[in-house]
Amino acid sequence: MLNRIDLRSAADVAVLPGLLPRAQLDVSVATETIRPLVEAVRDHGFSAVREATERFDGVRLERLRVPAEAITASLSALEPAVRAALEEAIARVRTVHADQRRQDVTTRVAPGGTVTERWLPVSRVGLYVPGGLAMYPSTVVMNVVPAQIAGVDALVVASPPQKENGGLPDARVLAACALLGVDEVYAAGGAQAIAMLGYGSTGAFDGDGCAPVDVITGPGNIWVTAAKRLLRGVVGIDAEAGPTEIAILADDTADPVHVAADLISQAEHDPLAASVLVTPSPELASSVEEALATMVAATKHAERVTTSLTGAQSGIVLVRDLEQGLRVVDAYAAEHLEIQTRDAREWAMRVRNAGAIFVGPYAPVSLGDYCAGSNHVLPTGGCARHQSGLSVQSFLKNVHIIEYDEAALREVASHVVALATVEDLPAHGEAVTARFPGGLS
Repeated sequence: MLNRIDLRSAADVAVLPGLLPRAQLDVSVATETIRPLVEAVRDHGFSAVREATERFDGVRLERLRVPAEAITASLSALEPAVRAALEEAIARVRTVHADQRRQDVTTRVAPGGTVTERWLPVSRVGLYVPGGLAMYPSTVVMNVVPAQIAGVDALVVASPPQKENGGLPDARVLAACALLGVDEVYAAGGAQAIAMLGYGSTGAFDGDGCAPVDVITGPGNIWVTAAKRLLRGVVGIDAEAGPTEIAILADDTADPVHVAADLISQAEHDPLAASVLVTPSPELASSVEEALATMVAATKHAERVTTSLTGAQSGIVLVRDLEQGLRVVDAYAAEHLEIQTRDAREWAMRVRNAGAIFVGPYAPVSLGDYCAGSNHVLPTGGCARHQSGLSVQSFLKNVHIIEYDEAALREVASHVVALATVEDLPAHGEAVTARFPGGLS
């Protein structure tokens, strides 16, 4: 089922990224495709959102903002087991993210001269929750909790309207909003939702519109990603998320059923999802393939899973040993990386590039998706080489406050003048010397 890539004789690790499987998405083409839609929302507000929603979601919006009573009713109707699970997830995510708070720090650079670094939350955040192949109340948790801990003043959730829920977002998504105290929710999805959040939008009537936000976070399909790219600079964004992916570094101690189950768990997200096993054990590789043959047929979304696992983005990578395997997974920089080996934690601590790392046989990715306490909004497509997952810091900006007295400025003034002169910006130096009409000495 899975493609095999044999790197056991590969000599140059630098060529590995080109050899490893990866989903191919042309966001630039998608960006030009949806540019007219994004500009229409910018220029025409609600009428453009409604037209796009009817065209893509098959729902004609009568209003943009979800009524508060609908959010409350969704929580009342939520299954007790699901409510308990969401409450546990919220508690654990709060526990982990509470330790990400940043403290202001004042550094004494010289006598009379200090720089204070302040961490300030952005004022208004738009949180996008997908609603295509699956519904994601857990994504509400992962986006809202760190923003709340950061101290964001206003949280806005946008999620696609569902025909089966009367044109409102999924009821479980609304219930998660209610649990978290979020009451500003909009029935909008896709590129039109991102444009609405970034530019703001009129509504069907007074009080129904959406004011623009400062930052947009949350995963989505290629159209959401393309709209984020278009809005970058108008607003801040968390990342350009691609299809989900899992890489598993495993040796002969791994249970092939566990490995197969974890590969399937990510493949069920999307036909473009990537599932990659990296192993020095041909025997494990064969055992995993045997397990997949049985387990895929029995899973609910077998067709979607099969498409994902047989796609060019998924495969088994055979390596000489775990040292080479470590270099391979670092080159791949997976969104989710599992380590199922002897001394798994030691190998995990040597990994440089991964969105999140899951250690040992009892830390599957699905634990992190819901209840580990970690965040599941993570960099994809190799971006873990230079990006982090969503956190409290995603909603903070740091500001330096510079305080120098006369003596402190005088002490460093000649250096400022020298650098201003070499850069041919004499007015910069004059802004300093103007404060010392009697000279610097």
